[in-house]
Amino acid sequence: MTVQMRFFANFREAVGSKTIERDYEVRTVGDALRQLEDEFAGLAGEILEDGHVRPQVNVLLNGRDVEHEQGVETALGDDDTLSIFPPVAGGASD
Repeated sequence: MTVQMRFFANFREAVGSKTIERDYEVRTVGDALRQLEDEFAGLAGEILEDGHVRPQVNVLLNGRDVEHEQGVETALGDDDTLSIFPPVAGGASD
């Protein structure tokens, strides 16, 4: 199945592109994320931890946070889009 993926901040740097499209033999979001971590050394261990999306990492499937669905077990369909956001820190200081 074809999965489109969008990356932000340092995840974009690790992949070398804002968007990629892959034909993966996957059924769930977790399957796709594992394939992604296997393909890009800079992402290994950065998205998943103990089989779940790492704390502070946000993964959206077609604009909806997968944690509000079935997490990594959320089913994927052909031409779905995953958006992957790394932890973000910052803000104003006094």
